Amino acid sequence: MERETDVIIVGTGAAGLFCALQFPEETKVTIITKEDAESSDSFLAQGGMCMLRSEEDFDGYFEDTMKAGHYKNNKASVEVMIRSSQHIAQKLIDYGVEFERRNGELAFTREGGHSRPRILFHEDITGKEITGTLLEQVKKRKNIKLYEYTTMLDILCKDNVCYGLVIQMPDGKVDILTAPDTVLACGGIGGLYRHSTNFPHITGDAIAIALRHKISLQDVNYVQIHPTTLYTEKQGRSFLISESVRGEGAVLYNAKMERFVDELQPRDIVTAAIHKQMEEDGKPYVWLSMEHIAKEDILSHFPNIYKRCLEEGYDVTKECIPVVPGQHYFMGGIQSDLEGRTSMKHLYAVGETSCNGVHGANRLASNSLLESLVFAERAAEDVLKQKKQTQELRASEVNMSGNYKAAGELFTPEKYVDLEEFNQENKQMVRQEIERMKKEYEQQHNHDIKCG
Repeated sequence: MERETDVIIVGTGAAGLFCALQFPEETKVTIITKEDAESSDSFLAQGGMCMLRSEEDFDGYFEDTMKAGHYKNNKASVEVMIRSSQHIAQKLIDYGVEFERRNGELAFTREGGHSRPRILFHEDITGKEITGTLLEQVKKRKNIKLYEYTTMLDILCKDNVCYGLVIQMPDGKVDILTAPDTVLACGGIGGLYRHSTNFPHITGDAIAIALRHKISLQDVNYVQIHPTTLYTEKQGRSFLISESVRGEGAVLYNAKMERFVDELQPRDIVTAAIHKQMEEDGKPYVWLSMEHIAKEDILSHFPNIYKRCLEEGYDVTKECIPVVPGQHYFMGGIQSDLEGRTSMKHLYAVGETSCNGVHGANRLASNSLLESLVFAERAAEDVLKQKKQTQELRASEVNMSGNYKAAGELFTPEKYVDLEEFNQENKQMVRQEIERMKKEYEQQHNHDIKCG
């Protein structure tokens, strides 16, 4: 690996890959990921990606997003995301993404919290279709180098300016990688939870780094629980039963096989209803029935869900399946603006690891892929907007600065000898910050209620 590059991107999810593709061939881009390139949560997204269908739908889409987020959203971020959606969808199609079509026209499905169908999809593996296609495009670009099993341990910085990363190579060696600009696109925090739809290695590394370097965070108490994951007593990642299953007509039943909730309400409301029902039933799950969805529609729209449930012993065309809420998405993260800029100069954050306020307190279904792509593109554009002489000056600074700080202290490789202890400390820091922010939020909420 070359130790110097023009742009470093951490993560091979939709945000990181799409960001990399926005740079021209004369820009050297280095992408690193701590596992194999396909082990990102973007590959797991089932439901789809939202798109503004027409100008008449803007107000409805905007309101659905705000309502789902309990009106805690950043309105400017929401508008940018929605207004960019058609452009992003077309760009994906140009890259080769195959969205479902009917009679030659793009097909749309509906999910919980949406007032109308506006979600593009590819069977029930939309994330794999989008992210896999982006990965294929990245591998074709000569200016992009992708390194798997390469872990970000820390950032290199001086005077609140980012100069690159401390990394662990596949052979275990600790080294540095420098660049004028660094983009963090390394996902959420699912690996911190016992029950999560996320890959277990995604543990909020960027959040821990932000805490070490006093980089501004936002809304880290906003953690989304998905209402329906397939219940199992087996250990490991929970299998998601997509929101779009309920959008197409699936219903939830209690132990007496009685419907107990409007399944198309926002996720947090449905989740709360399920938890309440499980407590009343004295069971660790409720039932999800696809009886109102035609068998041919299940097999064509949800083939992956059908196959996985069959592997677990359930035929969804004939019987109910047990479901339980599980940690799914992180709405908070490293505070970023509309261009993905963080409070540290030349450090960007996009995708689930960032927080520009677009989701508010609860993400609207299928906004995550769109949001990741919109602001990944804007971050790349912001890097490219810098004047050529500024970039040349930055490259000189990166190569000459030395005495970098990492983990709040002067960088020395010896600091990372006991990586297991270092990583456990990172996880503990993130957990503590989430709990601290939750308590702070609850105290403020209770105070507001008390004061009327």
